[in-house]
Amino acid sequence: MDDTSNEALIGRAIAGDKRAFTALVESEIARLIALATRMLGSPSQAEDVVQDGLASVWLTRHRLDPSKPIGPYLTTIVLNRCRDKLRRRKVIGFLGLPDGREADAVADDAPNPENVAGAREQLRLVQAEIGRLPVRLQEALVLVTVEGYSQAEAAELLGTTEKAVETRIYRARNRLKERFEKFEG
Repeated sequence: MDDTSNEALIGRAIAGDKRAFTALVESEIARLIALATRMLGSPSQAEDVVQDGLASVWLTRHRLDPSKPIGPYLTTIVLNRCRDKLRRRKVIGFLGLPDGREADAVADDAPNPENVAGAREQLRLVQAEIGRLPVRLQEALVLVTVEGYSQAEAAELLGTTEKAVETRIYRARNRLKERFEKFEG
């Protein structure tokens, strides 16, 4: 068995080898941060969630299964952390407490300042509306539409059926469509 295979790295990580753990998760970090950013709408909060999630995986590394790829497991951990963060936001909003979030700037290389401003505003509106969706609809939509997972893969990650994922995506798109029709009308 190759010393750098997924199985070998997980085995070494379980035994407490920090270098093996780093090698195992390093290639997943950018994807996990992108996923968390889409779920939370804040790159800094996404980085915190991913860092907390990876620390949690390290502390509970004995639960890792060397026969399974690490990517889906890490995705599930990060999604659960995002759910927790979103729940806390709702409670904070309900209680009327400040949540400390700042609007994050959206990078755009378009040369025309009017196009840049319009695209940023449109992206901000889409992100805000996705953020207003119920978490279950938001997760399915982001995993399949943005992250590129198949409906079957998303169903496995979310612990549900493929039909449920399909239904959630359909409902999410319909809600977004209804909301944007209100803006245009």
